Amino acid sequence: MSRRIVISVAGALALLAATGFGAYRLGLKAGAHDTAAAAGKPGRKILYWHDPMVPGHKFDKPGKSPFMDMELVPVYADEGQAQGGVAVSPGVRQNLGIRVAKVRKGILASSLDAVGNVAFNERDLVQLQARSGGYVEKLFVRAPLDPVRKGQPLLQLYVPDWVAVQEEYMAIRRMPAGADTAGLLDAALQRMRLAGMTAAQVAQVSARTQVSPRITVTAPADGVVSELSVREGMTVAPGAPLFRINGLRTVWVNAEVPESAAAQVRPGMAVRATSPAFPGMAFDGKVEALLPEVSAATRTLKARIELANPGGKLVPGMFATLHMAPAQGRAALLVPAEAVIQTGERTVVITVSGDGRFAPADVVTGAEADGQTEVLQGLEEGQKVVASGQFLIDSEASLRGTLQRLGAAVPSAPAQAATHRATGKIERIAGREVTISHGPVPSLKWPPMTMGFAPPPGGLPHDVQVGDTVAFEFRKGGKGGFEIVAIARTASGGGK
Repeated sequence: MSRRIVISVAGALALLAATGFGAYRLGLKAGAHDTAAAAGKPGRKILYWHDPMVPGHKFDKPGKSPFMDMELVPVYADEGQAQGGVAVSPGVRQNLGIRVAKVRKGILASSLDAVGNVAFNERDLVQLQARSGGYVEKLFVRAPLDPVRKGQPLLQLYVPDWVAVQEEYMAIRRMPAGADTAGLLDAALQRMRLAGMTAAQVAQVSARTQVSPRITVTAPADGVVSELSVREGMTVAPGAPLFRINGLRTVWVNAEVPESAAAQVRPGMAVRATSPAFPGMAFDGKVEALLPEVSAATRTLKARIELANPGGKLVPGMFATLHMAPAQGRAALLVPAEAVIQTGERTVVITVSGDGRFAPADVVTGAEADGQTEVLQGLEEGQKVVASGQFLIDSEASLRGTLQRLGAAVPSAPAQAATHRATGKIERIAGREVTISHGPVPSLKWPPMTMGFAPPPGGLPHDVQVGDTVAFEFRKGGKGGFEIVAIARTASGGGK
């Protein structure tokens, strides 16, 4: 019983295999018939046949490719091959989500935002020093960051040196009037000035008849005491620092500007600043300087912004957001920034012709702002470009073998083609073509095949003949084929 079942199963398998093979052959014939029918379909004109792996060579009739072990493929007039583009049907365009935009002329409304910290305006700094040696008898401002007004008393000094020069002046004044009295008085006044007394203090001494050994130091400007260097009872020497007063009429904001945007920042540019401390309030100012130093960590430059500070609201350490408006630029061609593709070697956009075909175009771009990119070369006003779906179009084009990959070299300035190595046997040498049966080419992921190559520029070596086993180096040629760069017989390969 089991033997009969085994025989029945084996017969069924054999019948199934025969049926499958027949269906496979029938499918091949049907596919070939369908291909021939498509090639001969009325209304579709065939321009030429080509090998998709080597699209640069065109053939006027179907057949087998001389380069690869495959049939030639027809190229139709309605596929856009002759025009160097790829045609995509409206339905496919909708499915791919392709969006088209016009190249327009306009002015790039550029703007730049930056952040920074408020700091004292160093140009509003006043440094008070002791003009003569003495003692601090009384201190009226006792803590740093206290606000002061112009003319407000800061401290009282006792200056012994001033007592001597004032006593001398008073003694001369008490002398009887004579021819030399005026000269002596002038000399005494000069000695008071040399002792460190100001013109106002000298005038006070001249107006009264008694010695004033103490001097009251007053604030020369409005601001805050940013540094207090003395205390009551201290002895001060000539030139010793007493007070450091910073004004708050204007403040600086040290803004971090990206290195890539540094060219947009110019001294005198108008700036409007806002601070979280005062919502809804804006502070106007201008760019004072772009400091010549780049931070290695953040790749930013410091822009020194001077802001008007009404009421002294902004104080050092506050955070501020700056809105800079560069000068109005010139009229330029603009495209959406998303339409521009940066490949590393090229800047490319996908253009759309009037009949709906797509093709890549190399462009030179300029500034970018508000989602718009300035185009300096490569496009004209009114042209249409693809704003989304560019890579899907490029994939479609690559499958048809019609567009170069976006990372290819620019035709006007071709880069040196990469070379590849292989070993094989010379099958035929005919004119400007050498047919070689070569092994796998790992750098191109090619399997073993027989194909034609253009000989080296200087011709084949005299010892290389048909039947020799050779090692050779080749690259892609200018017309789409492949040319030999170097070739030599291998040690194991013999000639005829």
